[in-house]
Amino acid sequence: MPIQLSLAASKSFKQAVLTLVAVTSVVPAFATTKGFNQIVTPDIQPEGVLSISFQEQHPQIGNKTQIQTELGVTRNFEVAVFQGFSPPTQILGAELGLLQHGPYLLSTGFVNATSHGGKAQPFLEGGYYAKKDKFVIGAIRVPGQTQALLGYAHTLNPKLALSADYQSGGGNSKTVGFTYNFTPNISLNPALYFTNDKPRHVYGYAVLTFNIQVFKGHNNGNPEPASQPGTSQPNQPPQPGH
Repeated sequence: MPIQLSLAASKSFKQAVLTLVAVTSVVPAFATTKGFNQIVTPDIQPEGVLSISFQEQHPQIGNKTQIQTELGVTRNFEVAVFQGFSPPTQILGAELGLLQHGPYLLSTGFVNATSHGGKAQPFLEGGYYAKKDKFVIGAIRVPGQTQALLGYAHTLNPKLALSADYQSGGGNSKTVGFTYNFTPNISLNPALYFTNDKPRHVYGYAVLTFNIQVFKGHNNGNPEPASQPGTSQPNQPPQPGH
C-alpha cells in the first residue's frame, strides 16, 4: 500500500529514514526474517534493542497510519507504544516471557490499551521456534469473548521469510505475507488480510522497521537472533470492540 504524505511530511519522512539508515548501519545485527502479520507473538524483543516501525494499512484493519516503537527492557520483558494518526490515538502493549528456553516459548501480557479508553486485552501464547519453521498458538481475551491465535512462519533464506496467521472473531482476519531484510536492521513486511466477516474482503498492509541498539543488554556480547522488530506485538490493533 502506498503511504500518502503531503510534500512537507514527505521531506520530513525522508530525512527521518535517512537518519535511521545511518544509525542502524553501525549497530549490531539483531533482526531475522521472522515476521507475523496480525497476531502478537511469544518471542521477546532483545534487551536494549529499540525498533521503530512506520506502518500503513487499510482503515478497516486498524488505524490507517501509525508509528510503533518497541523496546526490550530486560531479557524477558518488553513494552510497545503505537502512535496512530488516522485518527490520533496512542496504544500501549507489554509482554512478559515466562519461558524462553531453546525452541520453546511461553509469554503473557496485554495489547490494545488505548488513550481513548480501550481496555487492555490480555493474552497467553506459546511457540515452537525451530531453525526454519516457527509455530505459534494462543488465546487473547477481548471484550465479551476469548479469541484464538494461530501463526506460522518459514524462513527461506537469511533475507526472506514467509508468514501466515489467524485471529478468530469478527473484525479479524486470516493473513499471508512476507518479511524482507534489506540489511540486518532494516526490514519490510507487506501482507494481505482476508477478513473473517462476510462479505469477504481483502485488505493491504505494510510496515517498514528499523532496529537500533539503545543500551547494552546482558546478552549483547553474544546476542541471540531477534524477531523482526515490532512483530512480537501485533502490527495493528483490532478495531475497538472486536
